[in-house]
Amino acid sequence: MKKVDLNRLESTRLELQAQLDGQKTQAARNKLGQFATPTALATDILEYAGTLLGDKGPIRFLDPAIGTGAFYSALLRAYPAKRIESATGYEIDPHYGQPAASLWKGTGLDLKLMDFTRQRPQAKFNLLICNPPYVRHHHMTNEEKGRLQLASMDAAGFRPGGLAGLYCHFLALSHAWMDDGGVAGWLIPSEFMDVNYGQAIKRYLLEQVTLLHIHRFDPNDVQFADALVSSAVVWFRKAPPPKNNQVKFTFGGTLAEPVLSREVSVSALAAEAKWTRFPALNVRDRHTGGVVSDFFKIKRGIATGDNGFFILSDAEIAERGLPLSAFKPILPSPRYVKVDEISSDKHGIPDLDRRLFLLDPGLPEDEIRQRHPALYAYLQEGKERGLHDRYLCRHRKLWYAQEVRPPAPIVCTYLGRGDSKSGRPFRFILNRSAATIANVYLAMYPTPLMERAMKVDPTIIRRAWEVLNRITPETLLGEGRVYGGGLHKLEPKELANVPVPELMDMIPNLERPHTQTEMFHLVAGE
Repeated sequence: MKKVDLNRLESTRLELQAQLDGQKTQAARNKLGQFATPTALATDILEYAGTLLGDKGPIRFLDPAIGTGAFYSALLRAYPAKRIESATGYEIDPHYGQPAASLWKGTGLDLKLMDFTRQRPQAKFNLLICNPPYVRHHHMTNEEKGRLQLASMDAAGFRPGGLAGLYCHFLALSHAWMDDGGVAGWLIPSEFMDVNYGQAIKRYLLEQVTLLHIHRFDPNDVQFADALVSSAVVWFRKAPPPKNNQVKFTFGGTLAEPVLSREVSVSALAAEAKWTRFPALNVRDRHTGGVVSDFFKIKRGIATGDNGFFILSDAEIAERGLPLSAFKPILPSPRYVKVDEISSDKHGIPDLDRRLFLLDPGLPEDEIRQRHPALYAYLQEGKERGLHDRYLCRHRKLWYAQEVRPPAPIVCTYLGRGDSKSGRPFRFILNRSAATIANVYLAMYPTPLMERAMKVDPTIIRRAWEVLNRITPETLLGEGRVYGGGLHKLEPKELANVPVPELMDMIPNLERPHTQTEMFHLVAGE
């Protein structure tokens, strides 16, 4: 390799990256999953790789999605040139690959303008670093998914599901390119740690390689300015996992100096569905103290099809002369609900400044035309806007009919932020009104176990609500999922899995189950 000013070369690469990005629309880059790695992050990753490789021995480097060469540039700055035996990169897009090949000419990089997923392993590499394309599954054809699934199975012994993004296949296919004992560092979305399609990846990491370290970046510090995705770096060694292997989980800060750190056993990881619980939380104590689903059935709120049409204020209803009997009260979005306990008037309408109502007449159009001409005219306005042809509406028996979602005694906000000013990313609201909810909330209905307890102790719902609001933010965030920018989401099944041993302590003794079998029958109402 000829002697060059590596810092100046990196500055040139950054200028080139900005120029090439500017020649593409963000939509086009999103579709191809092209998000360049920032220099500081690439440097952090390559320097940390040295702690796993050791300070001796030749380096045979591979980047299967090299782009303009952020990781290769960091490699050259992190290690002596005499130690880098070889460096290979693949890039499918000539828009980036051709200028990168010119930039790095004479530095020892073998840059191949090819689709990595279609290549046969030709060499064994002991350092693989990659920020693979974040192409979501809906941008991939069924034929392409099938090809990649077969190739992944052949290379790594696992088959990513149909909802897996392209990055999952890159990780699987690269297994065959690694030398025994080689180290891999993958900069990938952290969502695989929580979602169903990530189960196959997690099994691979636990069973076929030695998982060393997972560092999750603070989602409030988005690593890629143009991609709202929470990122992680996954480190492993291509070697059978040793017995009682401990995996390092870190969060925030840098790889070398994280904010939080914890060692977690592979046995605990194998039993845990959500790895993003770590390192903030301890390994879950799997006692029979109860989870939310033992006491409440969780349902997502109503998806109306068009909130602007189906949800009206009392003033709008009066102005149009619509019959109030065709509407039911509905809670406004959480930002308009400043209280955690909602009272109501004698008609069950929430005692809130913003009073909203959901259109749900439950009558066929012919009957509406005869009995309520103004409402019929309003429905025709909706048809003129094409609402009846939208997906949700056209799959209903009556296109304007809504899902059955009775008022729930407790509702939970669906989205939240870990840095919420209140300190609570999700709120549990005691609903003493007859209002239903839209899909910005989760409805919590008592299970038969809770209903029986309510007959013995009518105050138990209020006390349960107080318990729910005492659940620590860390516990709730540990069950939910996170997106770039610090936005957290709590799906019904995720809320259902939140442990609440304090609720079980509240169940009257005559109702309290003493065994798992009794718990099953009581929750089921048997």
